[in-house]
Amino acid sequence: MYHVKEAFYTLQGEGGQAGRASVFCRFSGCNLWSGREQDRAAAACRFCDTDFIGTDGQNGGRFDRAEALAEHLTALWPDQDGLNGRAATPYVVFTGGEPLLQLDEGVIREMHARGFEVAVETNGTLPAPAGIDWLCVSPKGENRLAITGGDELKLVHPQADAPPERFTRLDFDHFYLQPMATGPAGGSADAIADTLAETVAYCLAHPRWRLSLQTHKIAGID
Repeated sequence: MYHVKEAFYTLQGEGGQAGRASVFCRFSGCNLWSGREQDRAAAACRFCDTDFIGTDGQNGGRFDRAEALAEHLTALWPDQDGLNGRAATPYVVFTGGEPLLQLDEGVIREMHARGFEVAVETNGTLPAPAGIDWLCVSPKGENRLAITGGDELKLVHPQADAPPERFTRLDFDHFYLQPMATGPAGGSADAIADTLAETVAYCLAHPRWRLSLQTHKIAGID
């Protein structure tokens, strides 16, 4: 049984695929936080701003077979005429919560059979199934990584217990720093501005790292 909080068609907002038309599938549940505010202070990840509890989001639900989930997600991709006869390759992003609690080779195989490229955004603490086309790891605090290589490492910054220099020797093709949405001192405009400025400064001083912004929030889309 696959438990999906929400699924929707949008533009990828962050990292190396920003701006790309995508079907997002947000699985319910996470191994680093329950999703309940009363548990946040003691959680292994304490800054998450995502609702991943239950299956009550848009196009959410429970699916008893990989084929059923794949059909549900495929239906969210629009019909397309293509540019000069070439349609865009369908693209699905599995996220969470923590998607690798549920995503398996069966779902990946079914999405591939329907012509999709498969992307995953994970905290990296669980092994990844085979067949993922774009693997993005977003480390959280001191939690040990089970995935030490992939297409993209996207680090929310700053994290006192996860400095960028800890990850530069890992085997990723791209390294992104993303300002923490709430800022280190809360959600005030000044705190967010300070966090952005700090992240920009780090990228300028360490050119291997690129700046990632939550462009979907800037654009006002899902």
